[in-house]
Amino acid sequence: MSRKKLLFVLNPKAGKAQIKNHLLEIIDAFVKAGYEVTVCITQEKGDAVRLVEKREEDYDLLVCSGGDGTLDEVVTGMVKSRKSLPIGYIPAGSTNDFASSLKIPKNMKKAAAAIVEGYPFACDIASFNRDIFIYVAAFGMFTDVSYGTGQEMKNMLGHMAYILEGVKSLTAVKAYSMRFTYDNTVLEGSFLFGMITNSVSVGGFRRITGKNVELNDGELEVTLVRLPTSLTELNQLIAALMEKNPENSLIYWFKTSRLHIESEEEIAWTLDGEYGGSHREVLIEDYKEAIQIIVPPK
Repeated sequence: MSRKKLLFVLNPKAGKAQIKNHLLEIIDAFVKAGYEVTVCITQEKGDAVRLVEKREEDYDLLVCSGGDGTLDEVVTGMVKSRKSLPIGYIPAGSTNDFASSLKIPKNMKKAAAAIVEGYPFACDIASFNRDIFIYVAAFGMFTDVSYGTGQEMKNMLGHMAYILEGVKSLTAVKAYSMRFTYDNTVLEGSFLFGMITNSVSVGGFRRITGKNVELNDGELEVTLVRLPTSLTELNQLIAALMEKNPENSLIYWFKTSRLHIESEEEIAWTLDGEYGGSHREVLIEDYKEAIQIIVPPK
């Protein structure tokens, strides 16, 4: 009887590089579960996309370990390959928002156990023009924090790195003239921040994306913030965001499966915590239950 085959893609530099301290335990858990394991170690950005897209053997399961950016690359490679497999995720980054949303353990050994004992969950993903993102596309204030914060600083400070960099960015708040079209609705004006999400946390902050978030409902949660006209309004705005209080005239909260965005100038975006390029026009669409992620047993 032939053994099942597992492709294990890992980013050795993610987070505090803790994967090297747990690698044998993780592989042993997979072998004991009846898998023949092939390990692929990424060397640079884009490696995980290529490894997954160009995989030749018929694997039964794909597991990745790294941050949300590594998972993003694995999912992108899976979509490009047109050969879908269940994906197991062992989080090793500094925030791991998506793993948190799926209640995947932070402990690597427990995450590996959850993969062999768990079950596949059909999860939404989204397209951003020609790119794929899993849980967040964002622009404006704070969004340059994750890709502008060095890995060394992330490793030392964790969530505090994001907060410190975000506070520094407040001294250079910039607004963008934009138009958002969705579900026969048009919003226009000057916006300083926006995020389109499929997650219950962003940047390590839980429930900032709104209430009643479902990861497989075919809709994305959208938060848009207009430009405040005073420091008082700015402080009220930040408090409203952190408290998830929609009763603020500068904040728009809504759900949609398709969002068309236009701006007068190129705007830098972040996709799953990585730089997503600068764009004047963006089309974002939700793909309902497009991938299967292994989640812990109930």
